[in-house]
Amino acid sequence: MVTHDPSRSGRLRKAPENFLSADGVRTVFAEAAQDRRDFVRRAFAAALAGAAAGTATAQAEGDANILTLPEHSKGLGQPVAAEGYGKPSKYEANVQRRPSPGLTQTTQASVSFAPLQSLFGIVTPSGLHFERHHQGWWDIDPSRHRLMVNGSDATLLKKPLVFTMDELMRLPSVSRFHFIECGANTGMEWGNVAVPTCQYTHGMLSCSEFTGVPLKLLFDLCGVDYKRARYVLAEGADGSSMTRTVPMELVESGEVFVAYGQNGEMLRPEQGYPLRLVVPGVQGVSWVKYLRRLEVGDQPYGTKDETVHYIDLMPGGLHRQYTSTQECKSVVTTPSGGQVLLDKGYYQISGLAWSGRGKVKRVDVTTDGGRNWHTARLQDPVMSKCLTRFTLDWQWDGKPAIVQSRAMDETGYVQPSTRQLRAVRGTRSIYHNNAIQSWLVEESGEVRNVQLS
Repeated sequence: MVTHDPSRSGRLRKAPENFLSADGVRTVFAEAAQDRRDFVRRAFAAALAGAAAGTATAQAEGDANILTLPEHSKGLGQPVAAEGYGKPSKYEANVQRRPSPGLTQTTQASVSFAPLQSLFGIVTPSGLHFERHHQGWWDIDPSRHRLMVNGSDATLLKKPLVFTMDELMRLPSVSRFHFIECGANTGMEWGNVAVPTCQYTHGMLSCSEFTGVPLKLLFDLCGVDYKRARYVLAEGADGSSMTRTVPMELVESGEVFVAYGQNGEMLRPEQGYPLRLVVPGVQGVSWVKYLRRLEVGDQPYGTKDETVHYIDLMPGGLHRQYTSTQECKSVVTTPSGGQVLLDKGYYQISGLAWSGRGKVKRVDVTTDGGRNWHTARLQDPVMSKCLTRFTLDWQWDGKPAIVQSRAMDETGYVQPSTRQLRAVRGTRSIYHNNAIQSWLVEESGEVRNVQLS
């Protein structure tokens, strides 16, 4: 059985240097300054709730009373709800999005992380979908919202148009499953901060079924000149006026669409209600929320959030721009940091893999820090630019183990180790960290975030 132990999840101890001594592989905990470790420990311990001891006690009580009928087996239950929106069980109240203490100066420009370690399959429930805002969220009246399509040059399209939500929802629609990942996901691991749980290392990631209108259909209605109009500027209606450049070849592929639906219902306000852009495989900042305007142009627009932010600082001091595609990546969600294995024996290792370049082809898992790799099972469905669930059977013998996953996509790209990625990118980056994640399972069963040197 795996359970959370929030009372321990913020405690960082250095592991013995040579307990994987066959290769001289050593586990090294993130060695930030002591005050940073103290802050992270206090902040995350306060953010988590519940304890393993409580779970074990409840299990023992349930075992003792198996021959006694509980109240719910002897009487009438609750009536069918006459109205309202369904909610999870009260016993699942701890499964929720969580903000990162101290990550940003204001709550309006901040993040809440999805609880990946508590989810099944590939779909993220709308109420647990991660959030990233640059100036807070709005609940916009759809009857007043408009989408304008125009050109930076009047000759780039024949007819600029303004669409109401009603007009958009009457057009032919598509529904597709795609992951969305913030470019800064796993960003804190660049600096060896080693936050304690999977929710905080990889939780700026979610996957949904989105419904909307292909962007090329709108452009065709406007008579866009595809030979000259090679870029699209997407602009949001929030206070930050988020603007991003999208290459026209992505639109021509038919993958990009304007979405009003998510997981079978309208978008949530924090996800851009009533309209957002969906750009599969591209970092989340390009999925502009509260979408109000699309402008076609003949060159990249060089907006603030693609020339100053969401760039990659390289070791030589230069930075890369327009590195929007999310490269192949994976993470083991069970067992993962903050969880506790209560006993030796059989476990199912489970995790998620994804690639912004297409389908996940293969995932390998190791329990000895990379000395031996085993091919995991990929659960159906395996779809392009979508999360893929993988599993592997594991018999834990109670000894220390380091669990990792390594994904490969259909292009042949293989997810790099932390050492391989830093050899190219250095250690001063914030964005686009797709390195292999390591979880240390201690003899006590406690699981911690570590990095291999």
